[in-house]
Amino acid sequence: MARIMGRSRLHVYYSGRVQGVGFRHTVRQTALGFEVTGTVKNLPDGRVELVAEGDRDELAAFQDAIRKSGLGALIRQEQSGWETATGEHRGFVIAH
Repeated sequence: MARIMGRSRLHVYYSGRVQGVGFRHTVRQTALGFEVTGTVKNLPDGRVELVAEGDRDELAAFQDAIRKSGLGALIRQEQSGWETATGEHRGFVIAH
């Protein structure tokens, strides 16, 4: 089941020139314009991981907005998938 109480979870791994360029901060700023919760963080292998929960259409629009925010030129590869929402997040934060 991909939805709990109308919510879904979007899990994305970004690779490319995504660390040291303000990527996480731009994603967090972009998230403020959407009804989503979750985290964005750098991974030791050079990728950035995004975990966001919300309405599936809202999450898809959020993902598209990230691409259109100027970050799209920095992304070489984007691996994304839908998962079951857990409701563990409050707000949207940069995780360390």
